Amino acid sequence: SIMAESYTLYKLIVLYMLDRVDFPLTTSQISEFILDKGYTSYFKLQETLGELTESDLLRVETTHNRTLYHLTENGAETIHFFSNKISPAIRQDIDDFLKEKKYDLKEEVSVKADYYLNTNHEFEVRCQIVEGGYSLIDLRITVPTEKEAETIASSWSLKSQEIYTSLLTNLL
Repeated sequence: SIMAESYTLYKLIVLYMLDRVDFPLTTSQISEFILDKGYTSYFKLQETLGELTESDLLRVETTHNRTLYHLTENGAETIHFFSNKISPAIRQDIDDFLKEKKYDLKEEVSVKADYYLNTNHEFEVRCQIVEGGYSLIDLRITVPTEKEAETIASSWSLKSQEIYTSLLTNLL
């Protein structure tokens, strides 16, 4: 059926996008492309991502404010086998989108922040800048309240470069 075919297409588009970059993509990065192009609805996309994860084609990494999707080995094999099922025009659209946004997309996922309640009943915030799978900085800060933890985690994405530079300047 057309419905099933287009549904398979969404799955292949997501796999193809992840296969073309060497870093994970967030839900909003994937949906920016798919929804802007009008391929499908947000609801359908969520369903697609869920099914890809269940069938071990994607691996999910969750932080306090977003979800990152990584291509699994199975996912990579699948897309190499089926990428010809995506029309050359759509593949070109994806390549153009990724080329145009690559730096922003990559920078967005390299800066991570998360927090949790530790055994001492305080909140531990973990702030990272990751490059090529390795941490440039991995900072843990303990604060008494969840509100403070949430504020630090949110600020990290805006100020991480500045803080990292300042630390190096002061320490070297």
